[in-house]
Amino acid sequence: MFIAVYLSFMKVACSLETPISKNILKMMRFYLIPIFTLFLGTTVLSGQAKKWTLQECVDYAIENNIGLQRQRLQTETAKTNYQQAKMNTLPSLNMGSEAQVGFGRSIDPVTNLITFEKNLSNYYYVSSEITLFSGFATVNTIAANRFLVLAGIEQEKIARNTLIVDILGQYYQVIYYRGLESSAKLQMELSEAQLFRITKMVETGREALSKQYEIASTASADRLAYTTAHNSAVEAVTILKQILQISPEEEFDIWIPDMNTAIIEYEKYKTDSIFNLAMEVLPTLKSINYELKATKKLLASARGHISPSLTATGSIYTGYYKLLGDDTEGQLSFSEQLKNNNSQAVSLSLNIPLFNNYITGRNIRLAKIRKIDTELRLQEVKNNLYSGIEKACLDYNSGRDEFMAASDNLEFNRKSFDGMEKKFETGLIDVTDYSAAKTALFRAENEVLRTKIQVIIRKLTIELYSTGDYKSLIF
Repeated sequence: MFIAVYLSFMKVACSLETPISKNILKMMRFYLIPIFTLFLGTTVLSGQAKKWTLQECVDYAIENNIGLQRQRLQTETAKTNYQQAKMNTLPSLNMGSEAQVGFGRSIDPVTNLITFEKNLSNYYYVSSEITLFSGFATVNTIAANRFLVLAGIEQEKIARNTLIVDILGQYYQVIYYRGLESSAKLQMELSEAQLFRITKMVETGREALSKQYEIASTASADRLAYTTAHNSAVEAVTILKQILQISPEEEFDIWIPDMNTAIIEYEKYKTDSIFNLAMEVLPTLKSINYELKATKKLLASARGHISPSLTATGSIYTGYYKLLGDDTEGQLSFSEQLKNNNSQAVSLSLNIPLFNNYITGRNIRLAKIRKIDTELRLQEVKNNLYSGIEKACLDYNSGRDEFMAASDNLEFNRKSFDGMEKKFETGLIDVTDYSAAKTALFRAENEVLRTKIQVIIRKLTIELYSTGDYKSLIF
């Protein structure tokens, strides 16, 4: 709309050959052209999709991922159970009341005589109970729930790290396919430039038509390769978007870092050193260790129910009694009876378990099984961890060597292609040799990108084993 108004004013001003119209034209050029330029630039910028960095992707996922939110709820459940276990050590306090209308034979609570009069009884009580000793079952249950809370916190870290690993891998997958797309586009543009040059030479009679067909075939193959690479990059971006759980209608793309600035250093990792660090910091091992401590406390708690238990009880009691017959004279008032009938009691009860249908024995047996299973699971995780670290170190060392070899190969292919391109332009080689050199250069560039990203991911994997947290690697 702004453009249409601007062009209309310009057309009218130019059609008028008056000094006023010329001044108007100068004024519009002075004021409206800068405004138009600013408006056009703002429009272009607003139409561009936001480029997400790796840090922004991770921040968004940690904040909005449903799986992480559910894991946090499980930790909150463990904290609630821990709080309840601690509150079980406090005495209970209850208050109640009971009202009863009696007919026929009953006992008068005031005189303790049998009466046949219709009467009303109303009782009030407050009672409290506390367990003084239960074989340390309550104390061990509290400790077990505390360890389960700590295990839940480590489980949150595991879920977060797993999510970040998926994001990290897919992010670099997008970078790889974007690199393939960029390289394929460059090859396509190079072929099209050569096709344009050959076409002009054919038109002037300096080259044969068959050579134009050959280079046209090569350009067509490069366009297909570019289309394939572009579709692969779009698919990789879509997968990353799904991992982040971003709504389909929202525009999404990532910021592509300059991979040429990523330096691959010569580092030597030892399996035993990394394994010793992982044993101290890895959330998976911490979580299972906390679970193992919890199972030991639960076993002690189950055994505690074999011991006798001692419970103390205290209560306050009062009541009101009234005959509902015709002769109700001489009966005390409600407040006087509550005051006079007030009584207190304190009691101790000792419970010695002799036989309870094998419930206690079953609970002890299940607690032992759970403890043994957790110990086996811990040992299994340690074995798998050592194998994983050993493989990660070997993969990193071999991947670094592959990258070095790929870098040398790319350098040779670049020099070879530069020479082939000059020979092709001067007619010393045919299209077949030129296409073979260009294809070799294309593959060498892709291989350098692939091996570099592969080494970066493998190095991050080793650093995860060493630190136990991907957050420090990204931020």
